[in-house]
Amino acid sequence: MRRRTFLAGSAAAAMLPAALLGQSVPEDFETLARDLSRQPHRDPKMRLAPPFDDLTYDSFRAIRPAEGGAAGIPLGGGVSADLMPPGFYFRDAVQVEIEREDGSFRPLPFDPALFTYAPRYFDGPPRMTEDQRAGMGFSGMRLRTDFREAGVQDEFFVAQGASYFRVVSRETLYGLSCRALAVGTGGGAPEEFPVFTRLRLYRAEAGQARVDALIESPSITGVARLRIAPGEPTVTEVDLVLFPRVDIADVGIAPLTSMYLKGPLRAAVSDDFRPRVHDSTALRIANGAGEMLLRPLSNPATVQTSSFADRGPRGFGLMQTARDLADFEDVEAAYHRRPSAWVAPGTDWGPGSVMLVEIPTGDEFFDNIVAFWRPEAPLEAGETYRFSYRILTGAAPVPLARPRATVAQTRSGRVHDQPGQLQYIVDFEGAGLAGLSPDITTTAGEVIGVSAYEIAERQHLRVGFRFAPGDAAVAELRLILRNAAGNRHSDVWLHRWTPARDGGV
Repeated sequence: MRRRTFLAGSAAAAMLPAALLGQSVPEDFETLARDLSRQPHRDPKMRLAPPFDDLTYDSFRAIRPAEGGAAGIPLGGGVSADLMPPGFYFRDAVQVEIEREDGSFRPLPFDPALFTYAPRYFDGPPRMTEDQRAGMGFSGMRLRTDFREAGVQDEFFVAQGASYFRVVSRETLYGLSCRALAVGTGGGAPEEFPVFTRLRLYRAEAGQARVDALIESPSITGVARLRIAPGEPTVTEVDLVLFPRVDIADVGIAPLTSMYLKGPLRAAVSDDFRPRVHDSTALRIANGAGEMLLRPLSNPATVQTSSFADRGPRGFGLMQTARDLADFEDVEAAYHRRPSAWVAPGTDWGPGSVMLVEIPTGDEFFDNIVAFWRPEAPLEAGETYRFSYRILTGAAPVPLARPRATVAQTRSGRVHDQPGQLQYIVDFEGAGLAGLSPDITTTAGEVIGVSAYEIAERQHLRVGFRFAPGDAAVAELRLILRNAAGNRHSDVWLHRWTPARDGGV
């Protein structure tokens, strides 16, 4: 998923291709979402016409938005949009609408002639009847502007698939994904994937874009209002309005989805030439109690769901902290340039929990990490719920002051002369490390041989310890550094130990 012209809104509308000019659609999305919540759910799946009904990974990628068609649709303010073709994994119809100079909106009808088709896979644009075209839609859209280099329009936002959207900053490449909403994730019931069924593109101003997205699923409807300002970091302001059709206890607000295959924590999980393979290193939480928590991510042997109870969180996010090519040794995937994402509530979210779901994986091709906020009280059918927050996406987007000592890295490995034990090292960096002492607790098993010493070359304080789980099935470890007065002086490092895939430590 991977032009330089300032256009006023009226000029942008005037330059739309004739094939994209439809009738006005005046509905307000919030009103529409409320009305839909009182009606039976409608399936957004498309009636895909050939060749869109039988695309492979390669042939799907061989269909591209055409200049003068689905590519480079001007939105004003130096921003343009590309419409994405349907097919392959993307079978939900997405209607895209664009704001005109009079403030009305017109749908952009699907037409196969809006795309180009690589001769290796296709004889040319497919011919469709009017009924076939009417039964199809787009799979999403992406936005571009010259936020990296003057005169070069790079994409900074893409919405495609369910309610997923991805954002990139000036210094990073695409990596983890955001979702407007999660339902049933990490719970006992089957997971539900709400879908963006309509995307409304507003006239952009000064490189900042605005998108409204209508959300539909069997259990809930809603609207997500997104305002995206690309930069370093890229800031996405989200206003989310939800209308549950049924009572929902396992809703997820501001979900972040990522991939973690391996790293220096339990590196033996994958026999790979690369020392690290992941889009994110750790979950970071700034809780309402004023603590800054850091939980390194893991690729566990079984699905693990962790709950971090809180009231009025200040923020949470999935961090990619390794930033050197040598950390990954992967030139093609460039994991060292994947972004971190930080969710900052704009209103008091009250009591609830930051949830973390870690799913076992044997490869790097599918996301296996999800983090989100779950309100303590279920969402009730027939009520209206509003959440506002900002997502900061970039190389180092956390805007809050951290403790004087922050976690730099975590490593672990088996103790070969002590069967049944693991050796951990946790490095802290920051000012005022001298004189700090580690305070480690565990809910099961035993912590042995705790030590702390400075690494002058790195200006780190390294805490080392061994862990013997014994007969425990799970153990929660917690580590902080305290100063001479006994006060907390660092991140709160958290780790869940579970047995390895071979049944050992």
